Amino acid sequence: MKIAFVFLLVSFYFSFAQRSGFNDINFKKADSVAEIHKGESLMNLPVLVYNLTAPLDTDVEKFRAIYTWISSNIENDYSSYVKIRNKRKRLVNNRQAFLDWNNNITPIVFDRLPNERKTACTGYAYLVKEMANLAGFNCEIINGYGRTPTLLLKEDSAPNHSWNRIEINNIWYICDATWSAGQTILEDGNSRFEPDYFDGYFLAEPELFAKNHFSINKEEIQLNDTESFTAFIEGPVIYKEAFLASIIPLSPQKMHVYIKKGDLVTFKLNLPDNFKEDKFQLLINTGGRQKTIQPNILRNQDEISLLHRFQKTGLHDVHILVDNDFVVTYVVKVKNAR
Repeated sequence: MKIAFVFLLVSFYFSFAQRSGFNDINFKKADSVAEIHKGESLMNLPVLVYNLTAPLDTDVEKFRAIYTWISSNIENDYSSYVKIRNKRKRLVNNRQAFLDWNNNITPIVFDRLPNERKTACTGYAYLVKEMANLAGFNCEIINGYGRTPTLLLKEDSAPNHSWNRIEINNIWYICDATWSAGQTILEDGNSRFEPDYFDGYFLAEPELFAKNHFSINKEEIQLNDTESFTAFIEGPVIYKEAFLASIIPLSPQKMHVYIKKGDLVTFKLNLPDNFKEDKFQLLINTGGRQKTIQPNILRNQDEISLLHRFQKTGLHDVHILVDNDFVVTYVVKVKNAR
């Protein structure tokens, strides 16, 4: 069954700016302010927002304090996520009903936050919006799909995620406070949340963000270019560490690569000009046996190509590593040449 939503794309993310525009800003003071007010009540949001923003001079620092406070003080509630996910599944074929329900559920989720201090992505996005609005920012919720290494999607998958766009100095940026907050660990049917603030989704690189976020907010899509939902879910798996280094996979465009024995595969990535290529390795897992290799490397300014020739047939999980951290995964299926 195909998804009934009309998907245009995420290349509307190219209309967003990225955090590098604030390279001259030191966020230590904003983070310190957020830390000072750790654990404060949500019962009076205007007071909390004032306490977080008043000591800071620039708008981006003010939003930074709000964002880091939310991501460091709100627990991700997996049981709430499951309930919302199941409802989304039931409405997957009725776009308008889904949007109406989603708009109605967010205030309800938000009402529980002051006492419970935990929520699903809907609550994070709503809280970011409310607190940013109180600080004078134009901030909106984006609904759609989030794709992670442990959450792969199919064409009939229901929307499963919410995040935000924020206007700072008349320029729009994107962020995901849910994924900055930490991770949910599932063990023996039980879930537990491990708080661990991650900075990579704060004013994220738009082109990279589009690799694991897909919006269904039609009014936010700009038709500069389009990409289908199918192309989105077929792309390589992106790990959060790619966001810290701003490493963007360019090709192959699909996670599953089909070749013949002896073929050379080129994994091309975009990266910062000053990034050292000797940080890269390939970890290849074949039938449970894995090895780390140093690929042949070609560098052209802000692009790097990692080349490897596959001499054995079979299914190979190819993980691109940077300083031993996973950043991208492909699956290469090698058949006998005929």
